[in-house]
Amino acid sequence: MTATLPDGRLQVSDLVHQVVGEFVSELQEGYLRDTSGAVGRLAQLRRGAGKLPQDVPELWGLAGAERLYQEQSLSEVQATRAEAAAFLAVTLFALHQQSRPNQRMHGSGVELGAAVRRLMPRGEIDEAIRRRFVRVGTAGSLETLAYRLREIVSLLRRESIPLDYALLARQLYQAHTPEGLERVRQQWGRSFHNYRPPRGNGDQAQPAHAGQSGRTPQDEATTDKDVT
Repeated sequence: MTATLPDGRLQVSDLVHQVVGEFVSELQEGYLRDTSGAVGRLAQLRRGAGKLPQDVPELWGLAGAERLYQEQSLSEVQATRAEAAAFLAVTLFALHQQSRPNQRMHGSGVELGAAVRRLMPRGEIDEAIRRRFVRVGTAGSLETLAYRLREIVSLLRRESIPLDYALLARQLYQAHTPEGLERVRQQWGRSFHNYRPPRGNGDQAQPAHAGQSGRTPQDEATTDKDVT
């Protein structure tokens, strides 16, 4: 549900959710149609996956941050947090979508905990993956969280499991405060515990490697359009 302030402006967390959702959806559709602009943009953005915007100035202006200011102004603190959350979500999506020309890796409503749970065999808790998930939840800084999320996204990409990047961006914005981070951790943990695989055959990814070793998978062979 989108909340508005008395003056009609969006709550900043809702603004981040909306902007990232629209931007990622546009990139995704362009990539699936093999348009040169989207393919090239995703290739550039992948270089920032797991990093923060101040660490990769060569990507300034490419991650859609300007859209945060199209409808309303933000305070310095709000702008810094919103830009970091949006940048991290967009660049992680760029990594996730790599070499998936026929699949949508941005999936509306797929929360982080549920996506991680799908990495595990049905009815079992894979300890190596669980530890990686716990490491995300216990990250003590945004820089550490960014790096650990990149590890998780690499695993999700290997198994072609989607994630809601608009929702992730909202949560990353909220996680800038201790109270917000606590709520986000609760949401991630709850979605992990509440996940139930769909009924039927072939309805859940069954990883062959990640659960046994717990290692972040090496990049798979890329398609021609992913090579820069």
